[in-house]
Amino acid sequence: MRALVHYNSAGRRGHLEDLPPDVLDAVEIVAGDVADPSCVQAAVKGCDRVHHLAALIGIPYSYRAPASYVRTNVEGTLQVLDACRAACVERLVHTSTSEVYGSPQSIPITETHRLRAQSPYAATKAAADLLALSYHASFRLPVTVIRPFNTYGPRQSARAVIPTVVAQAVANGPLQLGSTDTVRDFLFVEDTVRGYLAASTASDVDGEVIQLGTGVGTPIHEVVRLVGELLGRSLDVSTDASRVRPAASDVDRLVCDADRARRLLGWEPAVDLREGLTRTIDWIRGHADRYRPREYAI
Repeated sequence: MRALVHYNSAGRRGHLEDLPPDVLDAVEIVAGDVADPSCVQAAVKGCDRVHHLAALIGIPYSYRAPASYVRTNVEGTLQVLDACRAACVERLVHTSTSEVYGSPQSIPITETHRLRAQSPYAATKAAADLLALSYHASFRLPVTVIRPFNTYGPRQSARAVIPTVVAQAVANGPLQLGSTDTVRDFLFVEDTVRGYLAASTASDVDGEVIQLGTGVGTPIHEVVRLVGELLGRSLDVSTDASRVRPAASDVDRLVCDADRARRLLGWEPAVDLREGLTRTIDWIRGHADRYRPREYAI
């Protein structure tokens, strides 16, 4: 097993360092940059299956630095595709995002819904998806695009809404959030991982786009209410302007139709929102030092 991690001067390997020593010993770690062809070729060489999750993912930062998102998300994907083609891999699982749909024309969203990126981040992910699918059509590269909806769970950074809500609530402070009326389909991380693993070995999924989601849309204010209920208290919320998207960029609701995942992967979500929030709260409580208040507005 091999993992490409982004090179940094501190030599940190992210959450790989949380693995038990015996598991970590079995992982060959390659430090580099996904947009650097030599790094990616070294990481892919000799691999049968590749999971491509390298990306810049923070939507707010994409408004400030769109060129960096193009380099990592589009050019980086091109390097992964070329490396996988050269290595003749058996399957490349490419990571998409529900953000490529923008505010949808209909709910639940199917894989045939038109793409309408409403942020620079979403635009680069849509471009990467189309590039990956073009390599299947042009070169018969065995690539499957997995499009998870809003994954959450232990270890997630405070750039995402659920750890932002939970971390602030656990710290007993007032919650500073953006819009609380937006609706999202929240998918627990273990269910997302099971979908990826199924996609890496399933038959007849080359060239397919497959969504992962629960089919349940939950407004952010309901997430706040549930977190407060699980903590046994009411949570006060104030609006933080730095977390509000530009008006034309705001995606109002995202709810998944996962029928294709059920048919092609035999996949079903197993963890409901209440259980997932409970497990996320427990983890953040035990790792409160990883969540600093200044992170919440990123």
